[in-house]
Amino acid sequence: MSELQQIEDRKAKLEKVRELGLDPYGGRFADVRTLAEVRQEGEGLNLEPGQHAEQVTVRVAGRVMLHRGRGKLIFMTIRDGSDDMQVAVSKAAVPEAEFKLASKLLNLGDIVGVDGALGKTNTGELTVWATSFTLLCKAIQPPPAKWHGLRDIDLRYRRRYVDLFSNTQARETFKQRSMIIDAMRRCLVDRGFFEVDTPVLQPIYGGAAARPFTTHHNTLDMQLFMRISPELYLKRLLVGGIERVFEFARVFRNEGIDTSHNPEFTLLEIYQAYGDYHDMMDITEAMVSAAIERIGGGYKRMYGELELDFTPPWPRHTYAELVKTYAGVDIDDMAAVRAKAEELEIDHAKLDDAIVVNEVFEATVEPKLIQPQFVLDYPAPLCPLTRRKPDDPNIALRFEAFAAGCELGNAYTELNDPEIQEANLKRTLAGEKSDETMAVLDEDFVLALRYGMPPAGGLGVGVDRLVMLLTDSPSIRDVILFPLQRPRAIGAEADDVFEDEISEPNIAD
Repeated sequence: MSELQQIEDRKAKLEKVRELGLDPYGGRFADVRTLAEVRQEGEGLNLEPGQHAEQVTVRVAGRVMLHRGRGKLIFMTIRDGSDDMQVAVSKAAVPEAEFKLASKLLNLGDIVGVDGALGKTNTGELTVWATSFTLLCKAIQPPPAKWHGLRDIDLRYRRRYVDLFSNTQARETFKQRSMIIDAMRRCLVDRGFFEVDTPVLQPIYGGAAARPFTTHHNTLDMQLFMRISPELYLKRLLVGGIERVFEFARVFRNEGIDTSHNPEFTLLEIYQAYGDYHDMMDITEAMVSAAIERIGGGYKRMYGELELDFTPPWPRHTYAELVKTYAGVDIDDMAAVRAKAEELEIDHAKLDDAIVVNEVFEATVEPKLIQPQFVLDYPAPLCPLTRRKPDDPNIALRFEAFAAGCELGNAYTELNDPEIQEANLKRTLAGEKSDETMAVLDEDFVLALRYGMPPAGGLGVGVDRLVMLLTDSPSIRDVILFPLQRPRAIGAEADDVFEDEISEPNIAD
């Protein structure tokens, strides 16, 4: 049966439901318990196979994932956001219209509500034995034939709503994402930090080296930018006396898409007055530890074929040491660095020295940074917002956190000298031109610094990348509910086949 025929069949059943006097899009179904709660209670009853606990009645609801009829007794499996559970509908136990609904007018994917008693079948499966059966929503679109999820990866991202109800692992990943963010937030609040919101639409973009998305405000007739970072606004709050501050910021960068980059992503930024980048290392370890403890699974975790050990403290190495170890050159010997760049086929002729050094670092060092660790003390020209090392102005007091060869976080001992900051920004902006925008000095930020910003440590953490690592997800699109996708025609199903009738498909669990 084609998909179009399936849809027409489902619409015909919908009309038959109405003819029975039943609402195919039922209203409020109050006091529903989760299937996980009901299962926990049922297992605690220690029922024998074939035994019913008539005194234990429950109300549950979920999507029909499996359905099989046996004359006057219908079995089905329903799924909610917590678990799957079997439901039994007996002709003798429910009104005639409800039994006809359950036996002849249901389709896989329909959402139903059930009142009934807990019991076990003769095979020992915990089951809700219905005394009342309600259709809450008729599904007109047939679900995927394979309930373990859509096979077309691209379609999984486009139709995340289907992916979530058919793929329990996808749903679990996003539950864990929520728990990870909550654990990080609680860790910061417990340390005296305040959560804030800063502007998403900004008249001047800054805080990172990235290309922005542009927009236009009609009433004010002004160009605006989607923020690439909340950094400069959070530092204004340090000036204002909010001395421990953080934001889970949705940021936007008009750049490439790959397994670790999405144009819209979540960035956690943290600033602590009177701290430095050593404090930020401690906070990074504390937040990751809190997240791991919240989702479980231990500090040693698999990511693909890698075993990562997040046990604190993480190793700490300087940038120069690592370049020497993996590239075999001294970052102060630019002739050797450029020779290495030539060997690596890096087009370096028009690049500044610091950029060439970093290109070599990214090519030779980053792929080797597998275990969680901190890389300290970057070349100063790469870090215009960072305080310099007191005994070596060529070194910035900056670290990046890495794991599985991927950058997780970036932190500074913040620069608070307004004159040096202004000079650094002007020097950086001089090279930041694009076809659409010209980077502009944020004079108000410099003015804020002139009022006096306390010395501080600052940290940015790529939340999506951290969730990837902690949930063993191979792509950033696996941990963003609705990642940006190139347009694709509705109905372009690639190789996914859709279920054509009530049957017994494979269940994910």
